[in-house]
Amino acid sequence: LRKEIGIVSPLFPFRSRIQDILSALPEQHDHYLLRWLRGESCSLRQMKVDTIITDWTPPEVIEKYVSGGMCGYDKEGSPIWYDVIGPLDPKGLLLSASKQDYLKGKIKHTEKLRRECQLQSEKLGKNVEAITLIYDCEGLGMKHIWKPAIEAYGEVLTMFEDNYPEGLKRVLIIKAPKLFPIAYSLVKPFLCEETRRKIVILGSNWQDVLREYIDAEQLPVLYGGTRTDPDGDPSCRTMINYGGTVPRSYYVQDSVKVQYDNSVTVSRGSCFQLEYDITAPSSLLRWQFASDGADIGFGVYRRTKEGGEQKVTDMLQVLPNERYNAHLVPEDGCLTCPNPGVYVLCFDNSYSIIQSKKVSYNVEVLPPPDGQM
Repeated sequence: LRKEIGIVSPLFPFRSRIQDILSALPEQHDHYLLRWLRGESCSLRQMKVDTIITDWTPPEVIEKYVSGGMCGYDKEGSPIWYDVIGPLDPKGLLLSASKQDYLKGKIKHTEKLRRECQLQSEKLGKNVEAITLIYDCEGLGMKHIWKPAIEAYGEVLTMFEDNYPEGLKRVLIIKAPKLFPIAYSLVKPFLCEETRRKIVILGSNWQDVLREYIDAEQLPVLYGGTRTDPDGDPSCRTMINYGGTVPRSYYVQDSVKVQYDNSVTVSRGSCFQLEYDITAPSSLLRWQFASDGADIGFGVYRRTKEGGEQKVTDMLQVLPNERYNAHLVPEDGCLTCPNPGVYVLCFDNSYSIIQSKKVSYNVEVLPPPDGQM
């Protein structure tokens, strides 16, 4: 019927509407265009990425210390990408390269995967349009939920969903520690509902489940398969980068630029306290602060009696008071509050008999992670 009325593609109306940009798209076939129609809230947006693989070289620190890599194919022929979270040093990376370079590096990885899908489509004689993503969360810690890092992750996720809709077939989370629900709750707002449905958190039998999706010869020995590097390395390090702590020799800036909502001057020999009433167990109390000119003391306490005044020394110490060089690098931290109560953040300048300190800060309380996690 379509041939009789002159419509050769079920996407003909869509094609007619985008004729002005169709020739500039990386691909023009139906499968590619259909991905954009499936997206729930994605918009067509051209990015200048057609030459990024050949014409742009990331800074050395990005190439060496951004963990992850493509290794093998799943049983349907889709490329597999591994994100190895534990060794990643987000603060070191953002102190050594611009966030734009980090984002551009991720775009380059994604473009390589897109081209690999094209090659697989030609090789297998069927459409391969999405990848399998494996998140190795072993070693996930507080350093990974540093606020500037979460913001950078969010930009990467937004970029991926805006420009590569339906590029993910499934996301397999392995070796998730207790901190994972908190980390997930921070990045969840950047994910559309369709992507959330593709996330599968595997338990202690994760190796068995991976082999259900991936043949053993395509799966590194480290992850329960039989694949090794040519030199016998079970981690397949020629394909997967395991990152590591960024040496300070790469650092190019003294601090990460942060926008703060509040500021206060803490007089010499005094303290400044912020109180937060935590009503739900397992809520996350999160802070970020910087000081001008010199270090500042900081600690977290919980009131042990209701109403009236209570000295910090009489409260329950939750996070020991320490002096932080927040005048050099912004301090970022968080705390899971196991019990409800009034939590007190204390900026301590009592040790300084000469100098007042200006402190800029952000504090937020996040509800307990979604029970489904």
